Amino acid sequence: MQDKDKPREMDAGAVALSGQLGKTIQRLRKAYNLSLSELAEQSGVAKSIISQIERNETNPTLATIWRLSQALDVSIERFLVSSEEEPFIEKASKGDTPILVSDDGKMRLAIVGWLKTVEWLQWYDVQAEPGAVLDSDAHQRGSVENLSVISGAFEVEVGGVTEVARAGETLRYRCDRQHIIRCIGDQPGHATMVVILKAAVMD
Repeated sequence: MQDKDKPREMDAGAVALSGQLGKTIQRLRKAYNLSLSELAEQSGVAKSIISQIERNETNPTLATIWRLSQALDVSIERFLVSSEEEPFIEKASKGDTPILVSDDGKMRLAIVGWLKTVEWLQWYDVQAEPGAVLDSDAHQRGSVENLSVISGAFEVEVGGVTEVARAGETLRYRCDRQHIIRCIGDQPGHATMVVILKAAVMD
């Protein structure tokens, strides 16, 4: 009986692993603000296949998983970790931390937040060269961004209003409209950014 049941158990395990993989891919894709089409273009994996993986409707090949992990800048080992087996203390290595880079290449945002909360809470470690500019489109209505400066100085412009923060200061602002962050002065800037999506609209 055990031998007959084994294939069934293996199939169940494959489905569970595939389901977790789909959730991970979707969280990472949303963290990067990538559409299915954009991820398909960057990974070389068909948009329809990515959609099926995210919905847990197919078991992807190892080659497909590798392509997606490369496009999303995460090690394949981390891709394959099942949530059921995750430890109470989770350590993410530097190589497993996805990095977003501004269009001018001078500002780097390390995604240090938990991928499972990316749809409503995101946080980043921001490193910027002098003069760096991050021009961001509007997030979901009611979203709020918090920029806490560790060193250097940053300027934030939202809706025609500009404010400056230096080391030890925090700027909170509506980010459901275009917003621009600049590293001002002649020193590099370092800050922590926390984005609360779907937050109550600020007065």
